[in-house]
Amino acid sequence: MFLAVFGTAKAQSFKFDFTGEKKPLAGFTAITSESRFSEEKGYGYDMMPAWDGKSDEPFFFSVNVPDGNYKVTVTLGTKKSDGKTTVRGESRRMFVNNLQTKKGELIKQTFVINKRNTIIKGREKVKIKPREKTSMNWDDKLTLEFNGAAPRVSYIEIEPAPNVPTVFLCGNSTVVDNDAEPYTGWGQMLPYFFDENVCVANYAESGLSANTFLGGLRLKKALTQMKKGDYVVVEFGHNDQKQKGPGVGAHYSFAYYIKQFIDEARLKGAVPILVTPTRRRQFDKEGKIRDTHEDYPDVIREIAKRENIVLVDFQEMTKTMIEAAGVEDSKKMFVHYPMGTFKGQEKELKDNSHFSNFGAYEISKCFIEGIKAAKLPLAEHVRADYTSFNPAVPDKFADFEYSLSPFVLTNKPAGN
Repeated sequence: MFLAVFGTAKAQSFKFDFTGEKKPLAGFTAITSESRFSEEKGYGYDMMPAWDGKSDEPFFFSVNVPDGNYKVTVTLGTKKSDGKTTVRGESRRMFVNNLQTKKGELIKQTFVINKRNTIIKGREKVKIKPREKTSMNWDDKLTLEFNGAAPRVSYIEIEPAPNVPTVFLCGNSTVVDNDAEPYTGWGQMLPYFFDENVCVANYAESGLSANTFLGGLRLKKALTQMKKGDYVVVEFGHNDQKQKGPGVGAHYSFAYYIKQFIDEARLKGAVPILVTPTRRRQFDKEGKIRDTHEDYPDVIREIAKRENIVLVDFQEMTKTMIEAAGVEDSKKMFVHYPMGTFKGQEKELKDNSHFSNFGAYEISKCFIEGIKAAKLPLAEHVRADYTSFNPAVPDKFADFEYSLSPFVLTNKPAGN
């Protein structure tokens, strides 16, 4: 193991051996079913029962690390059995989806993950919401979730990655990392589509508008990690349009706050990207999606043009995609589930603003297409096996294979 200077703290590299062999690999720490997380030790199985090397149940493994980006290399598969493994990190950020391994086959997968806590400087902290106080996004641990039909892992390696470009996501409940099923923000699916040379740091939270995001010091916290060559993605409008009062509106207060994101990003040498809000699933009698966001999308477009900033127009892309799916099939993109679909779900879920895992997956593809069309350097790091996506021809839900996380919270997120 080695120590590297990382911000104001020292970030340590870790190597863990899950094979159960009598002698672990040189330089690796042996992990057994008794290796439970503790603050004193700083690593171990967390929250769920420990993995015994053969169980098919999901499990979590956490490591205490300072704030920053970390390159994680997981060697999936074991010598003892076949596997089918999904890997997520922190609050259900997607990295590996249902990777199959045969008995004795070991496959390495590498990705970069962002870890942060609420501390900005001294006693100054991000003003997180009550529900975030138990979130895996705002603590001192880097947490990995191993899921799938038969999760199998032999080794985990973690090392600092301070020079990797970071994509900071600023937004609301349509973007947010949700800890539990079934609500999913498109931002937590986005990491899956990049290679190991890009990190996604999702600062979005339910119910936020541009001004409350700033007021909660989320951008200020992001600026402590931001560097030249990073990206700042800004998607607001859903909740901003509900604000009333003197001087409030798309052309006034909203435009002023959006400009602050742009100016702060540029001062850090980062590249701002503006995103119009995703459409709500509201059809008219002709089967067309209604325009429910008033002047906000147009103002975002105007700012992007005036400031010469890349625009990803989710208003148009998601309108096309939802209409193409149709009135019934588009429900699969949103949180529409009969009562009893999830444990503890005592009523039917019918939400036309917030996304299912499938919907978030599709919208993150829309973002990838947006940066490709803009020819951003970021697009050069889209994973090699990504295939082009056309919102007019969305994927079929039947072809979407996804392992659900074990935690469920059916309370509707703030905002709509």
